[in-house]
Amino acid sequence: MITIWVFFEIVMGMPSFITFCFYMMMIFLSLLWQRITKPFGMRPVLVAYNFICSFLSCCTFLGFIYYGIVKSPSLYYMKHVEGLSSVYYLYYLTKNIELMDTVFMVLRHKRRQISFLHVFHHSSMVMLSNYAATVTPWPAIAPYLGMNSFVHIVLYFYYGLTALQPDNPPQWKKALTQLQIAQFMIILVFTLYGYQFHKFCVYSIFYPLSMMILFSNFYYAAYLTQHRERTKLLKSKDP
Repeated sequence: MITIWVFFEIVMGMPSFITFCFYMMMIFLSLLWQRITKPFGMRPVLVAYNFICSFLSCCTFLGFIYYGIVKSPSLYYMKHVEGLSSVYYLYYLTKNIELMDTVFMVLRHKRRQISFLHVFHHSSMVMLSNYAATVTPWPAIAPYLGMNSFVHIVLYFYYGLTALQPDNPPQWKKALTQLQIAQFMIILVFTLYGYQFHKFCVYSIFYPLSMMILFSNFYYAAYLTQHRERTKLLKSKDP
């Protein structure tokens, strides 16, 4: 089993680590940018960007399903399958493109949206997708990258519709967050089974677990806490 130090050595030698460094530098300087500039209006760009990201995720979803599941001898097969490497590299490319989420937030002065969850998820996925495409482009990882691609089809389609009609956004944002949490729960079960019976690396358990906790915390703060506060406010207004 690969040690955590070897894993970090490999990751730090990849192009994605340079991308990560520039990404973190951009976030660090974003407050200064906000002070010296005015927010950009980017609605047409956001509409096109989100629908393109949704389409690219559709491509990787279908690729992972076909090459990683249909063409694979097993869901837990940890060897090369012809055609799958190209899907992994496309997936890695989409994770780089999706860093534009943060760029647009900075340009539009939406710095409040750049949360720890947002930064951790985007930056880690760039490096992990680079690692998977280079070192482990196997069918064993395809099911949960395919699942993530499916979630991103829905996610970017939602944001595309929101950018298209900002005054009348879709009313299923809460369900979208629930879908994201369900995704990581399923991935966690998948990796636990893989660790127990198919020699998966123990570290594969940590990432879906951490994301499930972070997204659950976001869900609690964004929906449950706010709902409770609104209920208290309404009750206080009752005669």
